[in-house]
Amino acid sequence: MDHLDKLSETHLYSLRTLKTPGIGRMVAKVLMVLTLLFILFLFLPWQQNIRGKGKLTALSPKNRPQMIQSAIAGRITQWHIAEGDYVNKGDTLLSISEIKDKYFDPNLISRIEEQLEAKKNSQDAKANKTVALRNQITALRKALVAKNSQAKNKLNQASLKLEADSLEFVAEQVNYQNAASIFDRNKNLYEAGNITLTKFQEIESKFQMSAAKVLKAENEWLQRKADLANAELELTSIAADYADKISKAQSNLNETISSLNETKAQIAKMENELSNVRIRRENYQIIAPQSGYVVKAIKVGIGETIKEGDAVATILPESDDKAVEMYVKAMDIPLIESGKKVRVQFDGWPALQFSGWPNVSVGTFGGIVANVDRVQSNNGMFRILVKPDPDDEQWPEQLRLGSGIKGWVMLNNVSIWYEIWRQMNGFPPMIYEDGETPENGKMK
Repeated sequence: MDHLDKLSETHLYSLRTLKTPGIGRMVAKVLMVLTLLFILFLFLPWQQNIRGKGKLTALSPKNRPQMIQSAIAGRITQWHIAEGDYVNKGDTLLSISEIKDKYFDPNLISRIEEQLEAKKNSQDAKANKTVALRNQITALRKALVAKNSQAKNKLNQASLKLEADSLEFVAEQVNYQNAASIFDRNKNLYEAGNITLTKFQEIESKFQMSAAKVLKAENEWLQRKADLANAELELTSIAADYADKISKAQSNLNETISSLNETKAQIAKMENELSNVRIRRENYQIIAPQSGYVVKAIKVGIGETIKEGDAVATILPESDDKAVEMYVKAMDIPLIESGKKVRVQFDGWPALQFSGWPNVSVGTFGGIVANVDRVQSNNGMFRILVKPDPDDEQWPEQLRLGSGIKGWVMLNNVSIWYEIWRQMNGFPPMIYEDGETPENGKMK
């Protein structure tokens, strides 16, 4: 037994294997420390965010690249710029020539002006004729009033004369009856021998004269009746005659006014055509609508024809206006509103981004949500516009419009374990009212 105690454990392999190796204890300690650190790590704060991709653009539409289009069809005759040139507003980009035979005549403007002048002279003549016809109608109406007054006077005179001749005729009839009675009495006296033949003949002569006066009075009375009928007929004929004259003059006036209006319409049409020709010739020179850089020429060949509305070049306005056009999923859009903070990483710009810890990110830049589209884009996602954050580092000047970007719309702080659980379950980020914070990472 003493002999066994004297044996060293180092000489027995089985005893050595029962002891824990030193390196194992070290690994166990390291694993325990790592596990503890991982557990502590899960309770660190993490800022939730909504990720999206897009490109660099301009916030104002007028500062975005635009296509320069030709307002008319033509044939390219000369380019005055090259791609990459800087042009000022109003500079000529290229010249085109006419391709429509309607506008080939080099003296087209002067010819249209001559036609227009002739039409204006015709318009003046018709306007003067209109004035003359109106004056004629006025004169005819005044003459009608005068003629009617004159005819009415004649009618009244004929009526009065008829009345006077009627009374005179009645008086002559009475005189004739008296003369006949006297003649009859004196005839009896003459036959009885009471008066002389001379006296009887004198009385007979007066009787004959009275009969003649009755006949004359009757003729005058009948004449006055005829004059009265003629006066009435003349009054009626004057109204009809002048109505016909006035109607003809009014018809001529209406025809002249109609022709005058047609002439005015033709003049307006010719003036419109003249203006169109002048403006068309001004469009033979395609000019820059604003200052900027010519980044691409689309129609390049000399002699190449272009149609109305065809783009000939692309111009990039000179401006420091920059913004980010970012697309996010529809499930995240209710959580985004104007004023939200955004972190932006530009393609080609060195960056180290920790989306949940923006304070330790390097090479990213701050932004603010400026606008959220109300409808989906063609790719099925929603577009948001992000402008630079004035309180953060300025965006690099070297950036070019159209460059790709990655962005993170920053939301609220939660624990890392909750964010891992949310990502594994596909839940949307949390959103809290102002001033509220999550309790122990649990949703309320």
